[in-house]
Amino acid sequence: MEAIDLESLLAILLSCSIPIVTILMVFITMIKKKSRETELRLAIVQAGTDADTAKVLIDQQQKKRDKYSSLRWGCILAGMGLGALCDALIGISPKHDIYFWFIIAAGMGVGLLTSFVIEYKLSKNSAEAVQE
Repeated sequence: MEAIDLESLLAILLSCSIPIVTILMVFITMIKKKSRETELRLAIVQAGTDADTAKVLIDQQQKKRDKYSSLRWGCILAGMGLGALCDALIGISPKHDIYFWFIIAAGMGVGLLTSFVIEYKLSKNSAEAVQE
């Protein structure tokens, strides 16, 4: 019978605990968010607003979404793919080398900068359209 390696056992236990901790943190976050909404709604009602208006005010805050999130993720993934393609074509580093990951990260950075420029121009154009 072989002796159980303590490091291996610890690695297995920690890797199995990641999903459990993630699920617990999601539930805790949801519960805290719900309690904050309830407290905010109570504060609004105590200030003299009716309950239906308080609910509408809180729902409007939640519906504000980032309308450029798809653009941002698309540019990041495209940059990551272009970084991997450049590495494959140029052949700078073997696949298990750290420079491969640096090239991927640089591609993601370029994609993020590209999405920032596009978002800036789109928001500037929409602000100009609103003013006119």
